[in-house]
Amino acid sequence: MGRTPEQRSGRWAEQRALRLLQGAGWCLLAQRWRCRWGEIDLLLHKPERLLLVEVKGRRRRGPDGWGVAALRGGKRQRLASSLGLWLREHPAYGDCRWEWVCALVPLPPSRAPVRWVPWV
Repeated sequence: MGRTPEQRSGRWAEQRALRLLQGAGWCLLAQRWRCRWGEIDLLLHKPERLLLVEVKGRRRRGPDGWGVAALRGGKRQRLASSLGLWLREHPAYGDCRWEWVCALVPLPPSRAPVRWVPWV
């Protein structure tokens, strides 16, 4: 687990999102994959599909709208560059259709469901 409370909360949020996705039939390919462009929180696979997941865990709604504001401009470009590098290292997945989604994970004590926000 992470060293700081924020890192521990982030790891918990990732694990919650991952369990839900695996329950829906997705297979984990990478978790917290790092490169010079940044980090891919979760990268999952179904036949002929890749799913890149950016996870945002929040205790309450703040000025960033539960984390949605973090998905603008530069973040999107860095994730696209990271995915491109990952695909170069894993060419077997090069023909897969890929999708992006942000998992907005309410942290305890909330029992609210995870919100899945597709990136278009």
